[in-house]
Amino acid sequence: MTTRLIETPRLTGDYTFPKPLPKPLPRPHSMQQEPTVTEIRATIRHHFSDRPDVFVSGEGYLCFDTRDRAGWLVPDCVVAFGVDPRAIFRRNGYVISEVGKPPDFIIEVASSSTGAADYTTKRDRYSEYGAIEYWRFDPTGGAFHDQPLAGDTLVDGEYQPIPLRYEPDGVIRGHSAVLGLDLCWVNGRLRFYDPASGEYLRNISEAEARAHRMEAEVRRLREELRRMRSE
Repeated sequence: MTTRLIETPRLTGDYTFPKPLPKPLPRPHSMQQEPTVTEIRATIRHHFSDRPDVFVSGEGYLCFDTRDRAGWLVPDCVVAFGVDPRAIFRRNGYVISEVGKPPDFIIEVASSSTGAADYTTKRDRYSEYGAIEYWRFDPTGGAFHDQPLAGDTLVDGEYQPIPLRYEPDGVIRGHSAVLGLDLCWVNGRLRFYDPASGEYLRNISEAEARAHRMEAEVRRLREELRRMRSE
């Protein structure tokens, strides 16, 4: 769990017009991405669960304002710090001019239909929007993206590549200064590594398994306590 300072949620922009944005249409080949996207969102959300000012989602539109719908995009995962997540969820989308700041982190997961756009036109648009970091992950190892894992950070209004390490065991690793975590391509899976703890963050299945073990241990201790009291 992160130990960053907890901030009080606040409205950083103008929510005078809170009418929800329309729900995005289903994307082609979304089933290819769904397990990975779901795991990414859940892992990041759990890591920052003690931060009420952190927005983590990817189910709505991202745009600078609502005047020109041609520029609206639907990222797989958006992370923003120092915002009011409830207001953004009520809006059913991340409108930069209303939130008051661009997202801090965006990641796209490759699919056969959107892969090429992820590292070309979307990269340009996210740069224009001012997203601090933009990452791409391709479970296939590069069949849909130009490489298995890639990240960019905004420098003077332009994206500069984030250095990657290619380790002997096949792991590809890059550090997100925004999240304070390493993003790792591990045998076709995206894992988040916490340098502070020296461990990978638990994914959904690992977190659920740990919760079940803890529940079982609590039941065992309660039963042991009842047995001791009855003797």
